[in-house]
Amino acid sequence: MAVPAAFLGVILIWSTTPLAIQWSSEGGGFLFGVAARMWLGALFCLAFMGLFSVPLRRDRAAVHTYLAAGLGIFGALFCVYWSAQYIPTGLISVLYGLTPMVTGLLSALWLQERAFAPARSVGMLLGFGGLLVIFGQGLVDKHVAVPGMLGVLLSVVLHSISSVWVKRIGAGVPALAVTGGGLLVAAPLYLLTWLALDGHAPGHLTVRAGVAILYLSLMGSVVGFMLFYYLLKQVTASRTALITLVTPVIALWLGQSLNGEHIAPRIWVGTALILAGLIAHQWGDRLLERRRAPSASQEGKGIGAATLAQTE
Repeated sequence: MAVPAAFLGVILIWSTTPLAIQWSSEGGGFLFGVAARMWLGALFCLAFMGLFSVPLRRDRAAVHTYLAAGLGIFGALFCVYWSAQYIPTGLISVLYGLTPMVTGLLSALWLQERAFAPARSVGMLLGFGGLLVIFGQGLVDKHVAVPGMLGVLLSVVLHSISSVWVKRIGAGVPALAVTGGGLLVAAPLYLLTWLALDGHAPGHLTVRAGVAILYLSLMGSVVGFMLFYYLLKQVTASRTALITLVTPVIALWLGQSLNGEHIAPRIWVGTALILAGLIAHQWGDRLLERRRAPSASQEGKGIGAATLAQTE
């Protein structure tokens, strides 16, 4: 597979996922939509594992990994599906742009990774500033509910905790197996939640909702993960971060064009601040190091010339 094609595939899937999440709840409620997605996604994923001869390991470290991934899938997606009832779908993608920063902060606390370098700190401040601008709009805009934004932020935190937890375990389980094992953990939890809080089969599931559930099951839960993990193996992690710079803008445009969502100017300003923060967080320190390198080289040449003059 060509790397550009994989990039395009992930961008398209991640950009359309928030809109599909909202559409999948039509007629059946968000709990039915997410439960159906998880069970179908698990079946699709197991089929792919059989097709590519990827085993589902059952050792202790692997089971621990499936548990960490599955709890993250359950908690994070539950929050997103609930929040999609109250906020524009494009805003979900914008707020999820904070994921690299939240993951970096948790990695510093949990894995002792470097997260408070100057540019990264600036990036976090810009992201926080964008968040404040968006929340300010939510306080005055009837189209944006603050509880919905808080739900997405909780989803980001839960997703980041799950990612860092899986990394901390370090079981070396193939990405497709992690996805399959995680879905096998999450699917029963969603079924129990649906039975406890709803339990009624949808009386009238719209065609759009049915197509959205199938799309999320196959593309969002399986193909999207496969393409993303393929990219992680082929290119650097910093290049994959480009995806989170593109998807929020496309998702906002899709929500406005296809779903009639109102996007206030302040939302665009907040989005720009979050994306600027992501750029600073991902690449700021590298740019500073490149600027310092020529200066250090020139200083070294000057010292060498002065030393030679003294010896002469």
